[in-house]
Amino acid sequence: MSLSYTLTESLSGFKRTKLSSIVSIITICISLILLGIFAILTINAARFVDALRSRVELEAFLREPVTAETVDSLLQVVLALDGIETVTYVSKEEAAHIFKEEFGEDITRVLDFNPLPPSFKIGLRTDYKTAQGAQKVNDALLAMKEIESVAYRKALIELIDRRTRTINSVVLGLGIFLSLSAIVLVSNTIRLAIHAKRKLIRTMALVGATSGFIRLPFLLEGTLQGIIGGVLASGILYAFLEYAIPLVSADLQEYIHMEPVFYLLVVGIGMGLGFVGSVISVLRFIDAG
Repeated sequence: MSLSYTLTESLSGFKRTKLSSIVSIITICISLILLGIFAILTINAARFVDALRSRVELEAFLREPVTAETVDSLLQVVLALDGIETVTYVSKEEAAHIFKEEFGEDITRVLDFNPLPPSFKIGLRTDYKTAQGAQKVNDALLAMKEIESVAYRKALIELIDRRTRTINSVVLGLGIFLSLSAIVLVSNTIRLAIHAKRKLIRTMALVGATSGFIRLPFLLEGTLQGIIGGVLASGILYAFLEYAIPLVSADLQEYIHMEPVFYLLVVGIGMGLGFVGSVISVLRFIDAG
């Protein structure tokens, strides 16, 4: 099979169905832009959420009186629990010092005694930094008689979980819809190209051309449409991100960035959409052409 013939026939399809080819490329481009924007928002929101989750910790307050031996043995027990990554002991004196740093008041002077209990500050493993995971650790800690109470930002973790699920569902649904739309339009464009060359296809079949030889130019045409659409979308997404970053606060800018592989992935997805659309058409219409 001649490579030059395949390329020539593929490019000729753009000329014969110029308008529909442009529509397919634009559709793929727009679909990838919308998918890319949602991906950018989702990935960077996930980074921000992970940063919030990394600050989530539990504080387990110990029953008094507490001896050094009790603290040492209990610390080992707590560390052995599922989901716990770090445990730091905070004595009554350290708790009073933290209170003074945060509120500017010496609690021992205000009340003439230190009412703050000793505690363990507990860091969770990444897979436990969810509402369900934190609740499991909370329940396990409260089951210990040496621990009086546990405090953590339960409402914040539950809010993060809900928003994360909502965003993932929306992105998945939109991604499927836009991908199917792009595939259908590319398929329709290739169908028009097949129809325009139906007489040539019949002649080639009669003189013994294989189905692979006949189909390959159309497959390449659809793939090229996808690549062009992907390249255009990557350029627009890069410009969008560069324009958007200065518009957000300096605190959030560190979470907003995309690796170069993301833009290559956009081109790859465009190529895949174009290829799948062309495969659907050639399998349905070449033999009938």
